[in-house]
Amino acid sequence: MTEFPIQQTEDIPIWETLEEHLQNGDVDAVRHVVATLDPGEIPRVLSHIELEERNQLLNLLDAETSAAWLEQLPDSQIAEILDDLEPAVAAPIVDTLPSNAQADVLGELEPESANAILELMQPEEAEDAQRLVQYPEDTAGGIMITEYLSYPENVTVGGVLDDLRAHTEEYQRHDVQYIYITDVLGALKGVLRLRDLVLTPSHISVRQIMLTDLEWMPVDARVEELQDFFANRPYLGVPIVDADRKLLGVVRHADVAEAISEQAASDHLKAQGIVGGEELRTMPVVTRAWHRLSWLSINIVLNIIAASVIAMYQDTLSAVIVLAVFLPIISDMSGCSGNQAVAVSMRELTLGIIRPSDVWRTWGKELSVGLINATALGALLGLAAYIWKGNLVLSLVVAGALGLNTLVAVSLGGLVPLFLRHMKMDPALASGPILTTVTDMCGFFLVLSFASATLSMIT
Repeated sequence: MTEFPIQQTEDIPIWETLEEHLQNGDVDAVRHVVATLDPGEIPRVLSHIELEERNQLLNLLDAETSAAWLEQLPDSQIAEILDDLEPAVAAPIVDTLPSNAQADVLGELEPESANAILELMQPEEAEDAQRLVQYPEDTAGGIMITEYLSYPENVTVGGVLDDLRAHTEEYQRHDVQYIYITDVLGALKGVLRLRDLVLTPSHISVRQIMLTDLEWMPVDARVEELQDFFANRPYLGVPIVDADRKLLGVVRHADVAEAISEQAASDHLKAQGIVGGEELRTMPVVTRAWHRLSWLSINIVLNIIAASVIAMYQDTLSAVIVLAVFLPIISDMSGCSGNQAVAVSMRELTLGIIRPSDVWRTWGKELSVGLINATALGALLGLAAYIWKGNLVLSLVVAGALGLNTLVAVSLGGLVPLFLRHMKMDPALASGPILTTVTDMCGFFLVLSFASATLSMIT
């Protein structure tokens, strides 16, 4: 009896054991490791094994197992892995993925690779995937699945049960909670509960037992709207329809939660200067470096511009060296106020509460909050300056500079995302550098110009 050393030890990680079996061509040992591997280890294993062994592993596994493994990875990493496989190997794997995952992954691939895979997929799966790719990923159409059960309203209960028995293997992939009933044109008419289906005589038409008081969402509904929908209802899924109420797919509650989480993670990465909102250490080094440098190179230029303001007033700074203590405080506090305004504008843009045209309303709302905060923060910093140095003019200089810069910061923070959205640019990526640079320049200018004007009274 063959024994397989599959358990990870302190010295030999599980992926190294798997690589060794792959290099030795020990197929039985590889399959045994795969069968007993903790699902939580799968992303780590796929990220650690070398490219050649990873491709060899996916060639050994059946399409269902490969798809189950890949489903646990981010879409960009799945696309990267599939791009390294022969289309003949990748196509059956994509065939087995849920329809919404198929669309997301194919959308990440280069057009040539995606087309090569689509040509080898099952025609029906390929057609669904091509249709779903057209929808924005942050809408119902972008996250809906097409694996659902629907029947025309003139079919009988017996007809539905016969179809379910005849296609048991195919329908195992479906997340069956409800059965949807449509008219001859495919428009949604009602929903059929499994309990009613089983307990009703076979000759009865489904039209007689379907529930017609049902809710649906439009295909262009944003993910945030879907989140609000599920927050107030105990549904596991909701049917998605077009303008003619034609049934297009189903969005599951779990997929909405996942989409919201991914969107938040992407926005966070963009805010930190990761171009594209996605980076994994499995990506090529040059690609990762470019994603970061695209933002860093712009930011260093902007910071040089901000620093030039200090250079203009170096004589004032030399004469009143204490100002150097207050410059970073004013810059940082104004930046914090501006980032709060950015966050609110980003959230309201996402929810559709505001649009780029709502400039004056947004600015007015920010100014009302900014005036209160500017007064409070300026007074606190001015008081600290007076207690420290006992110079009223110095305290008024730093208080006034922080107060005015706070107003500038909240104005920019509230309006820049609207402007960038209007210009078809990504507000999450560009708002930060613009805000930081302008608030730094403005803060430095206000402090040093005020100090220059009152130099004789603070030295």
